Amino acid sequence: MADVNQRNDGPEEQTREQILRYGHKGILTMNTGSKMENITTLKAAFAPPKSPGVRLRGIRSELLERRIAQIIKDKIHAERNPPLPQTDFSTTTQRDFRVEGFVPQTTKNNRFHDYKTEQAISYWSENYQRIQGSECGREPEHTL
Repeated sequence: MADVNQRNDGPEEQTREQILRYGHKGILTMNTGSKMENITTLKAAFAPPKSPGVRLRGIRSELLERRIAQIIKDKIHAERNPPLPQTDFSTTTQRDFRVEGFVPQTTKNNRFHDYKTEQAISYWSENYQRIQGSECGREPEHTL
């Protein structure tokens, strides 16, 4: 079992378990200690073209082309992204009650109300007779 865990360098000395675990030695190269190449065959065969080293177009035509391209970009940007409308941060109170010419009027009390002794008037206290299935507020039909 100790022989299986040891890795041997020679292809003739490898057992079946070592071949399945570590692969075949010497298939790609006989010199296992060599380094890989830095360049591939594709890079060696097809080098990028080199510029001639002189200007092929004039400065003025380049600047004109850049300016026209910038104008077109600005137009397209303006069409696709219209400016946002101004946001109105005023509240309902500012819009509705602080209008020029608005004069607030307070109502005068007709009677003095004592909240401690008087019953509060609400929708339900005024319309308790119309509530279906409710017995509160009605007098019993017969008493014992």
